[in-house]
Formats: sequence, structure tokens, C-alpha cells
Amino acid sequence: MSALRLDRTILRLSGPDARPFLDNLITQNLERLTNKPVYGGLLSPQGKAQADFFIWPQADDGLLLEADPARGADLFRRLSMFKLRAAVTIDDESAAYAVVAGFDDTPEGAAADPRLAALGWRKIVPAAEAEAIVRDDMRYAAHRIACGVPDLAIDAAAEEVFALEALFEELNGVDFKKGCFVGQENVSRMKRRATTRKKFCPIAFEGAAPAPMTPITAGGVEFGSVRSGIDGFAIALLRLDRVTEALAQGKTLDAGGKLVTLAPPSWLLMPAKEDA
Repeated sequence: MSALRLDRTILRLSGPDARPFLDNLITQNLERLTNKPVYGGLLSPQGKAQADFFIWPQADDGLLLEADPARGADLFRRLSMFKLRAAVTIDDESAAYAVVAGFDDTPEGAAADPRLAALGWRKIVPAAEAEAIVRDDMRYAAHRIACGVPDLAIDAAAEEVFALEALFEELNGVDFKKGCFVGQENVSRMKRRATTRKKFCPIAFEGAAPAPMTPITAGGVEFGSVRSGIDGFAIALLRLDRVTEALAQGKTLDAGGKLVTLAPPSWLLMPAKEDA
């Protein structure tokens, strides 16, 4: 498949404090940032996801943050609010750069998606280089959903889910050993106590996907809701401990009158049995 141009916001962080400034705020450890992008997020003080993004290194030791446009303006505002006296400049470079992605052989200068290799590759290029590239027409979204990976700008409201509910652990978006970051205390507590029982998880069914936010129930009890979907497959936000208990009791899952089944990928960390 040829490359697709994705609709993304690009923020540039430059200046001598760019890396330490961002590293003190986000879930990812920027010591991991060498010649390939990393995935991370900015959380609320309570540990809920405000925005997720990719961080790309630059030759001048600056950084490019690639985020969904639905969260881009708020991300710019929040980073600017945190800046205070730090020697860092934050600029919106969305008009100057474009993001392209694909699922075939990785071209020169591109990088594998740091969340999950099956998602393919992505690359930041000057906007002029991407003018002839077809904009995404849901093919990338369909591939993402088929891989079982949520898009927080589509599948959750800002500050709806905690970082581990948003699969930051499974998708390489959080470093539990780094120093403090915004929301770190709650993330560490949920990890240490294994209390992440609500998570994004794929579901399977026949035919068209139920509408977003359709409740998912079993035996008349609601356990979560459908989020983005394609024919036969969707991302859902579910209390997985309660769902697995209901299924063990022989109950079936329903979404708007449609029979659905859990379809967790092998990499998804399911709640431990004792937690359920």
C-alpha cells in the first residue's frame, strides 16, 4: 500500500532546556529518544490522559511533537503554561511539516511505530514533499482498529481514562522507572497495586460496527461502551474484570442488539483473576 498523509499537529520544542523541560512533564523517558521516535503522553495531576503523541528527535537537539489536531491546541496551551522560566521555545509547525504513514516496507528516513510494530511505519517530512500524497481516507484508522490499538483523540474524551486504562503500558508509552512526571503518583500506584480493571479492548461481531458509545451489556448489566469501529471489529472501553466474570458465568455480550465477543490481542494485559 502506498503512503497515506495523516492529519496531525506538529509542535517544535527548541532551546537548551527543551529535553529536560518535556521529560519532567510526560510519561515517557526521553533518555530513550535517540534516532527514532517514542510514544508518550501528558497527564492530569490525577493521572488521566490529556493528550498522547509521538516525540521525534531533531539534529539541533530540539524536539517535534506529533499529536492529533483535536488535542493539538490544548497541548500547545498546556506546555506553554508549564514553561515558566525554562529556556525553551514552543512553536506550532503544522504548516511546515506533514506526517505520512504506511504498512508496507519501511522507506528511508521512516521509523516503525513505537507503539506496536504491526501498525507500520511513519515519517515526518516537509509539507511540500507530502503535497502529492493521498490524505488518509480511513484506511489507516481501519488498520489501527484491526490491530486493536485505541486512538485517544477518537476513543476517549480528554481526561476520561487513566494512563494504564489507555494502554500506555502495553503500547510503550510510560516509563515506570523514570523520575517524577505529571500524574506519576497515580500511575505508579495503579501499577503497583494492579488495580487497572477498566481498559480498551477490541470486540468482534458480525456486520457493521455498533455506533460509538453504544453500551455493552451482559444480563442487563452495562460494562462499558463501543468506541471506534469497522465492519466486524471495534475498540471498546470495558470493565474487563466484570466482563470476564460474566462470560465465565455463561452470559453473552450485547451492543445495541448485536452479539459481540471479546477479542483481546496477545499483548493486552488482562486483569489478574484475583482482581476479578
